[in-house]
Amino acid sequence: MKKALVISGGGSKGAFAGGVAQYLLQEKKKEYDLFLGTSTGSLLISHLALGEIEALHKIYTSVGQHSIFNVNPFKIKSVNGVHVVSIRHRSTLFNFLNGSKTFGESKNLRKLIRKSITKDMYKQLYDSTKDVVVTVSNLTANRIEYKSLKEYAYDDFCDWVWSSCNYVPFMSLFEKEGHQYADGGFGCLIPIREAIVRGAKEIDAIILETEVTQINRLPAKNPFSLLFAVQEFMMEHVEKHNVTIGKLSAKSNDVKLNLYYTPTVLTTNSLVFDKKQMKQWWQSGFSYAKKRNEENSSEFRPNL
Repeated sequence: MKKALVISGGGSKGAFAGGVAQYLLQEKKKEYDLFLGTSTGSLLISHLALGEIEALHKIYTSVGQHSIFNVNPFKIKSVNGVHVVSIRHRSTLFNFLNGSKTFGESKNLRKLIRKSITKDMYKQLYDSTKDVVVTVSNLTANRIEYKSLKEYAYDDFCDWVWSSCNYVPFMSLFEKEGHQYADGGFGCLIPIREAIVRGAKEIDAIILETEVTQINRLPAKNPFSLLFAVQEFMMEHVEKHNVTIGKLSAKSNDVKLNLYYTPTVLTTNSLVFDKKQMKQWWQSGFSYAKKRNEENSSEFRPNL
């Protein structure tokens, strides 16, 4: 029986997913045949498929804005312990004058991916029975595409992971063979149904949003903050649609589906990468998964 681990998009909130996955793999000793991810989920799954938890933890608790952006469109200030984000207008203007199609550029993330997912890791996964699949949005063909590691050479696969993470227009636009690609979350934030299509009969899905909407966004102050708010609004509803379709598909195909949401709102801007915060989120994810599994176990424990 095929088992799948599916991880949604969520930027810096991927640290929480890392903690949940660590508990499932190391404490529950779960083994998966399929690993599917979107955006930050696509960054996690190669390491998780090989059990490289410590290396993954190091990455997610050491990156900052410079690790992601070579042209950072965001200006971040801390006010009473809260991140206040605005746009770097000068950097954005220079980026446009240089011919860029986006406000920022994430070429540093591309370098980080190639450094983190080594050729040796790629070969181990390619030769294994496990499948690692990332989600991308083909803006040119107007469709969602799923890229399996086993179908591409090393360089191509790294580029698909990078493409899956590129939250345009704030990050780079990936262009390949006349097509333009962007963050997979624009069309499929949590690829539960794709896992079922690929034969999964049991799925653990980590969704980096709360199950019930818990926030009211602050009013937009400029066109950039409005654009970000609109995109966040659309992706939140894409996620709800994906989960609904996933649940229906799981029911009709007799698939066991376990959903792990974040219990609280972690952040309202997932493109802010704070090392200290992400370290806390990783531990929170581990603790949450542990608590949830202990509660589920007690529910089914027979009375003695």
